[in-house]
Amino acid sequence: MGVDYETRVDFDRLRRYRLERAQKALAGSECGAFLLFDFYNIRYTTQTWIGGALGDKMTRYALLTRSGGPTLWDFGSAARHHKLYSPWLAEDDCRAGMLGMRGAIAPSAGLMESAVREIKGMLEDAGLAAQPVGVDIVEPAFLFEMQRQGLTVVDCQQLMLDARLIKSADEIMLLNQAAAMVDGVYQDIVEVLKPGIRENEIVAMANKRLYEMGSDQVEAINAVSGERCNPHPHNFSDRIIRPGDQAFFDIIHSFNGYRTCYYRTLSVGRSTASQRDAYAKARAWMDAAIDAVRPGVGTDEIAAVWPKATEFGFENEMAAFGLQFGHGLGLGLHERPIISRLNSMTAPVELQVGMVFALETYCPADDGFSAARIEEEVVVTADGPRILTLFPAQDLVVANPY
Repeated sequence: MGVDYETRVDFDRLRRYRLERAQKALAGSECGAFLLFDFYNIRYTTQTWIGGALGDKMTRYALLTRSGGPTLWDFGSAARHHKLYSPWLAEDDCRAGMLGMRGAIAPSAGLMESAVREIKGMLEDAGLAAQPVGVDIVEPAFLFEMQRQGLTVVDCQQLMLDARLIKSADEIMLLNQAAAMVDGVYQDIVEVLKPGIRENEIVAMANKRLYEMGSDQVEAINAVSGERCNPHPHNFSDRIIRPGDQAFFDIIHSFNGYRTCYYRTLSVGRSTASQRDAYAKARAWMDAAIDAVRPGVGTDEIAAVWPKATEFGFENEMAAFGLQFGHGLGLGLHERPIISRLNSMTAPVELQVGMVFALETYCPADDGFSAARIEEEVVVTADGPRILTLFPAQDLVVANPY
């Protein structure tokens, strides 16, 4: 929380930084404006947020122009709330909007047609209608309507992802706080991880604790145990956890919009030699990747320290994607850079100070069903990597040992 006696997150500075990064991306492009539907790009430019349940409805949108903005169209009651509590937006730039909620209201109702007419009019008034409009994600019907009304549409998602790539000190502080909350949840998990508890009970407890600590969205929690560990299902079930199980968890939530992706692997009561060996390999791959992190290094150099897919039981890199893996963290869960043998060897990205990403490793055990999964969140600093995820993971932790 903000206080008067220490310098912590400066939200006004955060808002300025994000809008200036987006405006710079627009200024360096061929576009006269960006029309943004991506929930995270809308938050990045307008500094507004409403419930996550509305995030995939493709109804909120924002227009950022070379000559002004951003202008936000939102649910009517939310737009009225923004006028009262988001003074960094001009009152006329918070407008009620509705496009159809992913087709629930058919395009034939005319909402998309009138919305495009309004946007085009604003561009004409600003002398920008002849320039391309950059769009990040879009419903086909809306795209077709823009084209029908004579607007030239190009992709701006790449430009917005580049804008969001380098995190400010305030963003890093929020990412660190989000990770600190998960540190505490893992302590809770260790204490309750005993035979008889179900995966879904742990997920329920983790959700409760995160919301109690101030999370604004628990996006997903994976809880995977016993024979479910290999192959990795990326979900949770109602499986009852048993003595000697290996179990791993991924906690994905956000604090003031900033995400975590934070795996830890635990054994229940006792561990086997097979489980410990798998964990040691996953840890070695993780440490090698972290050791490679420094400004100027290519993401191909990090991916190269990880085993090839065929070396841990997969036929190719596509089949193994997401197991030896890195991904940027910010307002979105999967930002730049994406680090993997699938893409980084042919299209590497150079690491820069201020990048924040998660590194993930996975090693199946030779018992045929156990597996180890580790994840660390890393900030690239001038002096090398700084780790945000602090719950112990150097060695396999046995919860409630016998």
